Amino acid sequence: MIKNDDWMMEILRAAKTLALPDWWICAGFVRSKVWDTLHDFQERTRIADIDVVYFYPEDLKKESERKYEEMLLELIPDLPWSVKNEARMHLVNDDFEPYTSTVDAISKFPETVTALGVKLNEQDEVILAAPCGIEDVLCMEVRPTDSYRSTEDRRKKYIERVKKKNWEAVWYKVRVVE
Repeated sequence: MIKNDDWMMEILRAAKTLALPDWWICAGFVRSKVWDTLHDFQERTRIADIDVVYFYPEDLKKESERKYEEMLLELIPDLPWSVKNEARMHLVNDDFEPYTSTVDAISKFPETVTALGVKLNEQDEVILAAPCGIEDVLCMEVRPTDSYRSTEDRRKKYIERVKKKNWEAVWYKVRVVE
């Protein structure tokens, strides 16, 4: 699906030019494409942001992330770029231990359908990271990752988040599992 989508491939190529360590484009970028396709939508659903994530413990400054966002805006203006170093995101998600890699961080996203990442390898082939599997996104069932099932506080955050996202209003086949 992604390989045949010129817009998505342009975005992946732009992100690849940054040469960030352990980089991926994740979350809604991937999930929305899958759900749009499964719903036979002719037009892509608008996504809030394009989440570029990477892992670099030697530089935890927010300013570095902003610099990468600016570089991406120079390449493809008018896209809602969001760049985050997952090596520092445990500080934002203060009840998590430090992540060991970008895929480790992705595995701890709130929902399994969002715990997805894609990138291009050296040959410009699309690589998928799906640490929680792809069954839920393909079956359009939203459920919490193991991390968000592990404590009552996280479970509540998951419930609040999926209510706020209200994905069922856009993708009518989606079912939220609490």
